[in-house]
Amino acid sequence: MAEEQARVAIVTGASRGIGLAIAQVLVNRGDRVCITGRNADSLAEAAASLGEGAAITVAGRAHDAAHQEEAVGRTLEAFGRIDFLVNNVGTNPVFGPIIDLDLDVVRKILDINVVSAFAWTQRVHRAWMAEHGGAIVNVASVAALRPAPGLGIYGMSKAALRYLTEQLAVELGPGVRVNAVAPAVVKTKFAAALYEGREAQVASTYPARRLGEPRDVAGAVAFLLSDDASWITGHTMVLDGGSTLVGQLA
Repeated sequence: MAEEQARVAIVTGASRGIGLAIAQVLVNRGDRVCITGRNADSLAEAAASLGEGAAITVAGRAHDAAHQEEAVGRTLEAFGRIDFLVNNVGTNPVFGPIIDLDLDVVRKILDINVVSAFAWTQRVHRAWMAEHGGAIVNVASVAALRPAPGLGIYGMSKAALRYLTEQLAVELGPGVRVNAVAPAVVKTKFAAALYEGREAQVASTYPARRLGEPRDVAGAVAFLLSDDASWITGHTMVLDGGSTLVGQLA
């Protein structure tokens, strides 16, 4: 694909793991990307791995309005368009029963996992997609599907993100498609506490007999952002190695 024809994505939380894998798949097919994350050095390393000229980086906190504005502005300046948005960034700083959680922690989880995704969508829509169209994918979780022991507020936030996906699909169509993916355990630093030291045991409960890899999620996201998915909107694609078929959410 010639550079002037390349489509452009913003991928949040993309210095490593699932976000970086998504960015890589998009670049491999000819897209250009803006990747965001908190650490400028990690982002620079990630951008270098994507190839010269394929990516720009904007460091900052995903739920910070000034950071969002800068990322959208710099993407338009660098590439002239924003065809895709991937709301990948997420946090889950706690594990265990929710009843005694500090409310500030609850607010932080909801702010980063839900409110920031909505804010990114607003900004990208106003800056480009309202006039030109586009596609959005939100990275949710199988914890959104039903109560998940130890992951209550995280699951609640991802359930809200799933609902937001459906609501935006209704409101923004036909010009903008909005979908989500809901992974089970993927082998990343973010999810390490769910499998580290017992990967074989956890994987044995999955019909696929393995945990997810970042590339498993990346391929699905790239599909949902492609023309081949032009009749898919408001859908949450479960990526779980069959785990939810046997009642496993983590």
